Amino acid sequence: MNAENNLTEGNVLKVLLSFSVPFLIANIIQALYGAVDLMVIGWYCSPESVAAVSTGTQVTQIITSMVTGLTLGGTIMVGKYTGMQDLKQTQKTVATTLSIFAVVAVILTVLMMIFVNPILSALKTPPEAFALARQYVMVCACGIFFTCGYNAISAVLRGYGDSKRPMLFVALACVLNVAGDIILVKYAGMGVAGVALATISSQAISMFCAIIYLNKKKFIFTFELKNFRIDRERAKELAAVGIPISLQECMVRLSFLYLTSVTNRLGVNAAAAVGVASKYDVFAMLPATSIASALAAITAQNYGAGKPKRAKVSMAAGIAFAFAASACFWLWAQMSPETMIGVFTRDQNIIQAGIPFFRSCSYDYLAVSFVFGLNGYLNGRSKTIFTMISVCIGALALRMPLIYLVFTHCPDNLFVIGSIAPAVSGTMAVYTLIYVIYLMKKEKI
Repeated sequence: MNAENNLTEGNVLKVLLSFSVPFLIANIIQALYGAVDLMVIGWYCSPESVAAVSTGTQVTQIITSMVTGLTLGGTIMVGKYTGMQDLKQTQKTVATTLSIFAVVAVILTVLMMIFVNPILSALKTPPEAFALARQYVMVCACGIFFTCGYNAISAVLRGYGDSKRPMLFVALACVLNVAGDIILVKYAGMGVAGVALATISSQAISMFCAIIYLNKKKFIFTFELKNFRIDRERAKELAAVGIPISLQECMVRLSFLYLTSVTNRLGVNAAAAVGVASKYDVFAMLPATSIASALAAITAQNYGAGKPKRAKVSMAAGIAFAFAASACFWLWAQMSPETMIGVFTRDQNIIQAGIPFFRSCSYDYLAVSFVFGLNGYLNGRSKTIFTMISVCIGALALRMPLIYLVFTHCPDNLFVIGSIAPAVSGTMAVYTLIYVIYLMKKEKI
């Protein structure tokens, strides 16, 4: 293992930041995909198009959630064997991870194309936006292979201790996506289909550039057909670690899809406003999600190297950093929510509908800093069953029933609907912290 990939030595804060910041930048850039899509549509197309892209993005995020959950399992496994300095098992893990995701990509593409109509119907997509939303999802489905490929390669590199190259690969994709959006929507007049086509094209180019670069640099895995093999033991381990993470990601996404289906019933303006809020959710929570994923790799390497106290200190520092960064978005939402919404659309009806929702849902930016940081630490320790159960409780036993109750008794109150997310996240933070303290006392860390 190269010194630059070693997360088990040196100053804890310096290692955390040097590894996490490229991770954060990469996630910010990746989040720009959907944000730029919605911004360009908001600038040059109708409110129906905005509602279509916001709803369509919720659907495609189901796939992204499944993929990122499974790839995080690969990150944890690669990190563990890298920390143990077991090159043979690391190579087997890399080969197995990439091979499985090639198969998963094909299956997900077929399923999405078959079930796109029932999914959009279940989300109560406004009738005037249905055809456009279907068009967006169908085009994006054609690029699932590239989404899986990029995320799998990035997960492997991060587990190996390299967060810089994934940042560069996604930066390339983002530049291409922005250029493609403007060209295809503003100048070619392709609308919703244009932003979807720009997204999948940029991801494809990024993935192939990553493969060519890593082959030239003689990475521990060479991208040749003969090397794509699935090792049974590593596949079992990947399933044991990755599937619970993937399920928890999907549960969270399903609960937000339920929220989308509820707000879609309130009309195009409410649907568009909540769609814009979902974009800010991604950005505001990026410090927390980035720290969580970084902590999974850092914790896995340090536990593999027999350094649990170092992992504990990294967790505390990571949560503090995520909270401070997310607080900036919370302050913006409290002081000037109209300017936040105005970045995506000039429609005053959408802006006025979104103000109360932004003011309440923004408290979730603070709460998830604790939830994600604690879960990242637990995932790195392979305690993925607990995190899966925890997230399922939050999504199925708390968030969805609360959404139903609020919509039943005060369906037009977007402030109250927006307050559900922070209430649930706060509850999850409390019981997850109790479990972490229990583990540390048990192991005398």
